[in-house]
Amino acid sequence: MGLIHIDLFSTLDGVAQAPGGPDEDPDGGFAFGGWQAPLIDEVVGGQISSGMAGMDALLLGRRTYDIFAAYWPHEDGGIARLFNRLPKYVASRQKPALEWAGSTLLGPDVVAAVRELRDRYAHVHVIGSLDFVQTLFAERLFDRLTLWVYPILLGGGKKVFAGGVVPTNLRLIEPVVASPKGAVLHRYALADGTPGVGDMSAGEAG
Repeated sequence: MGLIHIDLFSTLDGVAQAPGGPDEDPDGGFAFGGWQAPLIDEVVGGQISSGMAGMDALLLGRRTYDIFAAYWPHEDGGIARLFNRLPKYVASRQKPALEWAGSTLLGPDVVAAVRELRDRYAHVHVIGSLDFVQTLFAERLFDRLTLWVYPILLGGGKKVFAGGVVPTNLRLIEPVVASPKGAVLHRYALADGTPGVGDMSAGEAG
């Protein structure tokens, strides 16, 4: 069985809407599209590139797919070559025309379709796709969560965990690293069980 990777960029207050550009996702009158651009640096760029090692399929929500399909087929860098040759799977409630080569629309049972992809591929990456990611969180249908947290507060916008999640344990699988501009990379694996509880007062001095 392969791994489903979720890769997200978030502000310190959990906003993950439209990090890449002003027109990426203006829903709700979001005024900060492209907030990641002033904070990107070589360290984050290297982390993104190295994190794609072994990727053999892309799994995207409809909005992110449309953004990628309008951009990457016209580029010729290393990431463009990777994305253009990979099979791409799209989760959508509609039946859009998928013109980017190698694209396939998932069936109506998205959860079953994602499980089938995990059986077919070693490393399936979900990049952005914030609305779709809420389904994966709710179903615990992911194996790795890579989260870049940036040192800004926006106060509004779509959040990483906006749809709510089931109580879930995660395990940090590599040291936390901060970039020169303050982006902090957290990489987790899904862990067994649910979060435990205790009583901190039991250890207090009398």
